[in-house]
Amino acid sequence: MKSPLTYQDTLFVNFRHFTFPEGSGHGFRWVDIKRFRLAVEPPADRDLLAALIARPEFRDLYDGSGIWQDLRHGRWWVDRIGPEAYLPVDAEGAHGVVRSWADGLGPVPAALDERLEETVYGPARRASGRYVLGELPEDARHDYAQVHIEFHELVLVDRALGVLSLVVAADD
Repeated sequence: MKSPLTYQDTLFVNFRHFTFPEGSGHGFRWVDIKRFRLAVEPPADRDLLAALIARPEFRDLYDGSGIWQDLRHGRWWVDRIGPEAYLPVDAEGAHGVVRSWADGLGPVPAALDERLEETVYGPARRASGRYVLGELPEDARHDYAQVHIEFHELVLVDRALGVLSLVVAADD
C-alpha cells in the first residue's frame, strides 16, 4: 500500500544562531520540523500518524547522526510508539509545549521568536489537527535516550495546505 505521506523537506531552527540577552542563553536547543505532503485524498488523522511512524524519516535519533533504518526515534524505541501515543491538543496547547520549553532558560530574542512563529506557532494555529507525543513508559526509552535533557514532539496536520509537520524541540 502506498503511503499517504511524501517527504517534502526539513526546517531546522538552531538557537545558537541567535543573540540572547544577558541572563538567557541558547542552551544547545533547536527545533527540527520534517514536512510531508499529504496524498490527494488523505485518510483520517490516526492513519496519517501510523503512516508517519512507518516513514524512514521518522527513524531519526536527533543526535546529529541523521536518519537511519534504525529502531529508534528520538529518545524512544520505534516499536513502542503507535498512533495512540499521540494525544490531541488545541492550538494554545501546542503553542504552550514549545513556548514553555523555549522560554525555559529565559527570554528568547525577538528574531528567534519570529522564526518560531513562522515555523511552529503559526502552523500550529492553522493546523486542522494537532497532536503531542504523550508520556511513554520508562521501558520505551532506548539505551542512550539521556542524550537529550528535554524532548518535545508535536504533529501538525494541515489539510488545507496538504502538509503534515513533525515538530521536535530538544537540546543536545
